[in-house]
Parts: sequence; structure tokens; C-alpha cells
Amino acid sequence: MPAQNRSHMRKTTVVRIVAIAYVACAAMLGQTLPRVPAPRHSSRRPIPYLAPTPENYLKLSAETEAMLDRDVLEVWFPRCVDNQNGGFSSNFQRDWKPKASQGKFSVFQGRMTWISSEIVVRRPQRREQFFPIAKHGLEFLDNVLWDKQEGGFFWGVDDHGQISPFYGDGKELYGESFGLYGAAAAYQATHDPKAFDLAQRTFRWIDEHAHDRVNGGYFEFLRRDGTPIEANPNSVTVQTVPVGGFLIGYKSMNTHIHLLEALTEWYEVSRDAAIGQRLNEMLAIVRDKISVQPGVMNLFFTNEWRPIPDHDSYGHDVETAYLMLEAEDVLGKAHDPRTLGMARMLVDHALEYGWDNESGGFYGEGTTFGKSEDNHKDWWVEMEGLNALLLMHEMFGGETDRYFRAFQQQWDWIKRHQVDSEFHGVYATVGPQGPLGSTDKGQIWKAAYHDGRALLNVTARLEKLAETTRAK
Repeated sequence: MPAQNRSHMRKTTVVRIVAIAYVACAAMLGQTLPRVPAPRHSSRRPIPYLAPTPENYLKLSAETEAMLDRDVLEVWFPRCVDNQNGGFSSNFQRDWKPKASQGKFSVFQGRMTWISSEIVVRRPQRREQFFPIAKHGLEFLDNVLWDKQEGGFFWGVDDHGQISPFYGDGKELYGESFGLYGAAAAYQATHDPKAFDLAQRTFRWIDEHAHDRVNGGYFEFLRRDGTPIEANPNSVTVQTVPVGGFLIGYKSMNTHIHLLEALTEWYEVSRDAAIGQRLNEMLAIVRDKISVQPGVMNLFFTNEWRPIPDHDSYGHDVETAYLMLEAEDVLGKAHDPRTLGMARMLVDHALEYGWDNESGGFYGEGTTFGKSEDNHKDWWVEMEGLNALLLMHEMFGGETDRYFRAFQQQWDWIKRHQVDSEFHGVYATVGPQGPLGSTDKGQIWKAAYHDGRALLNVTARLEKLAETTRAK
């Protein structure tokens, strides 16, 4: 693969590999990627600072809510609902015309079930539209993606619900986590016992087959029957998971932070002591083994949790800061100083080494103490950054305005460069001269999840800040 085709849409190695194939396939098919005007962000444009007043919080919340409606919900739904084969369609061009399908991917299906369920719960005015969509997603997870022979969710299936060479018949814990995430949210939205049963089955299957009772955490790639596949410790050649790039036989930061997220969602619904125990275990692993000083995370580990050297991913750092604090909120306990300190450290390090002081926005990745080595901006990183910066402002705004200033600069970046003002929706990857690679709005790794969650959270937090500031 030529170096210039290397994708910068990195969800660790996972999204990077998919994106490489994405652009390469277009080239092989003789397709010309759409041309879009390059945004002018090569020179600094001062952003007027809005003071943290109730009026300004509400002004910003109105803007984030408008983007949620215009650039997430109204472009994705109902067009992604596949009424012929079930589940959700993932592939869309820049102008939201459908593209050839890549089948039904567990991660995408779980994420779209989650966001549609969240809208039912958090936006009552849209309940009538999204309630049947949440049920639709649940039906696909339960009736098609769930392996009725061996249990667990398939990594993916073809459009007819059959095992395909593209995804294989294995079980990847990253996909299992999003199946659990979607099922738990669907129960919260619909109160359908089928959703509760599916989430319960998923957790038990994961815990029985993949939980590492010796070292903690979970084995990540399993055969269809749930047997973990081990790495060859005597070989420098490592196999990777189909359609993903996870290293077979090793543990990863990426899978474990999303298991933390899924267990948080399921514990909030179930309040089951066994789930709470695993959630506490996962929180400790993410905080104390995966995250390290000075606010970075190792990406891969042996099964004994020995770290394997790799780069730091700024987007995962800021995302994990939120996920750890969310887990403690759901557990119903005061924030542990270790959790709070590590969450802040992760955001501070990303601001110190991965932040674009000129235009705003977080870069992709770099070494711990070096300059960023990936200066492109991916939609999921920018949205997770927006969420984390406002969370830090809520917690530490009394001692510094650093986070609120960065939040406003981040919001300015997203509005001016990450969003497509013509066809709406969010560009996957943006560089100094505009969108990079494919300008398609949807594919199996790009759902309405990162942007949808961030905008829901930011809108709610801004409204809360307005209320608490007014009360002072």
C-alpha cells in the first residue's frame, strides 16, 4: 500500500486499516473522490472569548443542539434504516446517497441501536420517530447478529444475515461490547424484556468465555465457540482481526475502554452486583494499568498486562477521561482522587502535545513527549475532545479558564471545518487544505455515535452549567 494512501482516520489500528481499504477500493473501481472547497484555516483567526455566564452557556447549547439535529439525526435517520434486510445501512456518499454495502458490522449496528435508544430517552419530542428505530435495531441484534448456535455476536454478517468471508465467523470483544451497549440502551428506551434478556445473555457469554480470571480484563478475539485465540510468543509475526486490525492474542486499550463503556450502560440498567464488580474491575484496569503518567495510554498489552510500545492516541485519551468519570457516576460514588487525577492528566497531556494552538482541534497521535506525528483531525477525536473539555471546565473551571477557552476554540473548529455546510453531516478526516481521502459520510466504522453522544452530552452539560451559574 503506497504511503500516501495511509489513512489518518485512526481508531487505533482499527479504523486506519479500514480507511486504507476504503480509499484503495475507490481507486480500483475508477471512482473519483468528490472535490470539496478547501477551508481557509492556515492563518490564525482570533475567537472572541465568551465568559462563563448563563446566557453564553445557553447560547452555546442552542448551537450544539442545532448541530445534533441538522448534522446527525436528520441526515442519518431514517435513511440508514434497512427495512429490507434489517438493521442499519452504513455506507453513504458525501451527499448522503447510498453506496455499495459492506454487510452488517456488529460495531455499527450496536452504535446505531444505542443512539436511537438514547434519543428516545433524552429527547421525548422525538420519541415517536425513534422508538420504532430502537426496536428495529434491537430485533437485528437479537435475531440476526446473535449466534444462536454458539452464543455471542458475530463480528459481522452479510446483508442476508449469513456468515461471510469478509468478517469471518469469529467473535471480537470490541463487537461484543457494542452489542451489549446497544441492547442495554434499547431496554432503557423500550422496556422490552427481550432487550434485557439479550443484554443479560451477552454479559454472561462474555464473562464465561472471555474473562481472564488470572490477570483480569478480557481475552479479545475468540473462535466461534468462544475459545480465546492465543498469540504465538515465539513469533514476531502477529495476525490481525479481519476488518479491524486488532492484534490477535493480545489485549488492547481500545477494546477495554469500550468494555468499560458497555458495562457502565448495562450496570445503569440492571444494578446487578456481578455487573458492578466487573465494572469496578474494568475501571481499575483502565485507570491503573492502561493509563500511565504523564497522561498517556499504552495501546496493546500481553495477556499479563505487560505493555507493548506504541504511539499515544490523543483522541482515546480524552475519550477515556470521560468514560472513567462516567463509570464512577453510574456506580454512585464520589470520584476517586486517582480517577479524577488521571482523567485530568489525560486531557492536559492531549492539550499540551496534541492540540492545534493555531486553529483549534486535537491531532491524531504522537509520542509521549514529542510533537504530534499525525496532524490531521478526525471527526471522532474532535467530538470526544469537545465533550471532555467541557467536562473538565465543569470540574475545574473555578481554578482555570483553560478548558472553557479550549472548548470554544474546539467548537469553532468543528463548526467551520469538520461539518459539511452544503450536504450536512461530519467529514471523517480534515487536513490543512480541507477534507482528506474519501468525503463519504458513512461507512462501517463511522456511525452517528461519537458525534451524537458528544452533542447530547455537551448540550445537557451547558444547560446544567447555565442553571448552576444562575443559582450562585
